[in-house]
Amino acid sequence: MKRVKRDHLSLLCDIGELADLLAGSENIHTFLQRAVEMVARHLDADVCSIYLFERNTQDLVLAATVGLNPRAVGKIRMKLGEGLVGTTLFSRKPLSVDKASADAHYKYFKEADEDRFESFLAVPIQRGEEKIGVLVVQHEQECFFQASDTDALRASASQLAGSIENARLLMELHTGNGKVNPEPADVRELKLVRGLVASGGYAHAPVAVYKKTHGELLSDQGQNDGGTIYTMDDFQEAVKLTAIQLKEMENAFVERLPESASLIFTAHFMILKDPSFISKMTNLIENGMNPPEAVRRIANSYIKIFSSSPHAYMKEKANDVEDLGSRLLSNLICRSCGEPSLGQKRVVISKELFPSDILKLAADEVAAIVLVGGGVTSHISILARSLGIPLVIAEDERLLALPGGTTAIVDGDMGNIYIDPAAEVVNSHEERLKTRKTADAIKNEMLPETRTKDGTRVHLYANINLLSEVPLALELKAEGIGLYRTEFPFLVRANFPTEEEQLVVYNRLMEQMGDKVVTIRTLDAGGDKILAYSDVKGEDNPALGLRSIRFSFKIKEVFAQQIRAILRAGAGHEKLRIMFPMISSLDEFYQARNMVMSCMEKLKAEGLVHHEKPEVGMMVELPAVMETLDEFAEAADFFSIGTNDFVQYMLAVDRGNKRVADYFCPYHPSVLRALAKIAGAGERAGIDVSVCGEMAHEPEYIPFLLGIGIRSLSVNAKDLPQVQKRITSLTLDEIRDHTRSLLEMTTIEGARRILDEFKKGVVPD
Repeated sequence: MKRVKRDHLSLLCDIGELADLLAGSENIHTFLQRAVEMVARHLDADVCSIYLFERNTQDLVLAATVGLNPRAVGKIRMKLGEGLVGTTLFSRKPLSVDKASADAHYKYFKEADEDRFESFLAVPIQRGEEKIGVLVVQHEQECFFQASDTDALRASASQLAGSIENARLLMELHTGNGKVNPEPADVRELKLVRGLVASGGYAHAPVAVYKKTHGELLSDQGQNDGGTIYTMDDFQEAVKLTAIQLKEMENAFVERLPESASLIFTAHFMILKDPSFISKMTNLIENGMNPPEAVRRIANSYIKIFSSSPHAYMKEKANDVEDLGSRLLSNLICRSCGEPSLGQKRVVISKELFPSDILKLAADEVAAIVLVGGGVTSHISILARSLGIPLVIAEDERLLALPGGTTAIVDGDMGNIYIDPAAEVVNSHEERLKTRKTADAIKNEMLPETRTKDGTRVHLYANINLLSEVPLALELKAEGIGLYRTEFPFLVRANFPTEEEQLVVYNRLMEQMGDKVVTIRTLDAGGDKILAYSDVKGEDNPALGLRSIRFSFKIKEVFAQQIRAILRAGAGHEKLRIMFPMISSLDEFYQARNMVMSCMEKLKAEGLVHHEKPEVGMMVELPAVMETLDEFAEAADFFSIGTNDFVQYMLAVDRGNKRVADYFCPYHPSVLRALAKIAGAGERAGIDVSVCGEMAHEPEYIPFLLGIGIRSLSVNAKDLPQVQKRITSLTLDEIRDHTRSLLEMTTIEGARRILDEFKKGVVPD
């Protein structure tokens, strides 16, 4: 059948037609039915359906259809990310499939009688962040729908969204009609939840729900002592056991995470040693109160005091008291029941976590973490990745109601969470895990030097967040450290680390790296890495606020202590490089460099050994430096391009805001040309220019970076093999032609096309 094209396909119905649709409908169900009939008519579709998103069950339910079996209305249900329909709403993007039955996301529903409909096109129905449903059209003929149909269907969904949302709200008020909204689904119906990957990996373990509610275990609801009367001896034994546990966990962390040694549980020890804290409990017990109630009473009084403080670092103490009180209470009540601590070998599900929480869970050997709702800050995901903890972000709040001990699989590579998985699901994931372990053997194939196919030398360095990552970087033959982030000793503690505390960390770093290059970036706090104890108030726009080098200038004494610790640790290490983040002017660079010179003079005067000739460089992240690049290149010993922030600031796109995620475009012509200018300035001045951001490990950008003259890349250690493999497959001639084509392109669409063609092996004109 030949399709009839209409001039107004981009606008499926005008205002009058929509008004008639509403006015002529006897009830909500009639309105939905007439809506699908109208869309099907305009698009010459064999099928049109509306699926509504139920907020209470988190299900997508077939609400109206023309072309499918009408008896399927109200019966076909699927989760976010399930089937082609669920995938559409989960991604919040249109989905067009030429042959539905062959697609990996396709899910067959026998009751729909949709076997013969192969062409599939769906768009999400939404208003802002509110999920409403999915509008779908289907056709028997393969490859039936075109790009113009996608635009038309999107326009239709936008026009109908308000009316459909009102219809859905009214239907939710009448859940007893049995047509679309059944009884709320039981938590036990949860089988598969799709989420977003924050840290890869795999775990198969029992679930534990972690609720930061300032003392749920300590609250009245937590009073489940089984009528047992405990003695003073029981209480004192619980105190001793708690002290032993804290010490054991701290000792275990000294090797695993030196950055946090003596920092994580310091507050717990201090509170436990506070005579008034324990003595107040003791007094209540001596006066006849049951020990568990005494622990609750005193812990809650401390929590209330700390929580009411106007200072952020004091509020954080409430979490410490809650954790300590809960541990003490657990040891008192469960001392003989042998229950593991919260995170031990468990999949921990929580609505909110701080870096200190991640560390405590890691100390308990947590198997995986699921964050429910909201986003995840970059340092949380980096910390989880560095500790090897799978972390997935999911939106289904029913996860928080799962009974403790429920078995779950967390697939941190795909973002899937399987609840009470069947044996075949477990077996398939175990097989994949074996395959991945086999794939890890690629590290044995790493070459000590990296060269292009025609022999051009490229230096590969590692980005390091925690000292625990250094052994892998060395095993994968990293030539040094291109970026050592120093934030975590600051993030995981309750106050600024001293010079001596930082010296311990930096000494370990230098010892492990031997004679290899070590590039240490000074504190990059602020933005999404807020130090709770710094008393820096929340800012309306933290990405443009008091962060990075600006923050260091604000706390000059702390800045000087960090520089001194770096210099002292670098004594005897030939290749030390100090790098400043977020430099916007030569004045700032000179000020930061002068701090290094001043610290060297004072260390010399104090007779303390230190590195006397460190290379001093800067992160290139801000558009402000573009017009003075040559002057910066003369002043600095090296450049390191932080492409994540550079793209963010070049394009005025908050990279953490999913609403504008599509605007974060590394291949924007202005970004590509700016990167070429930075590389050119470095080449003219004879200084090293490296890239340490995400672009450095992404295969499609590596040819361009090499083409503009970049010869140093710094990536996460685990990415070193794939980056080396990509480089060794390229020749300079093809790289130069590709790069020239990209730099000549003026549109985003054109740049995307060139990248895609290069990926397919098409030689540019």
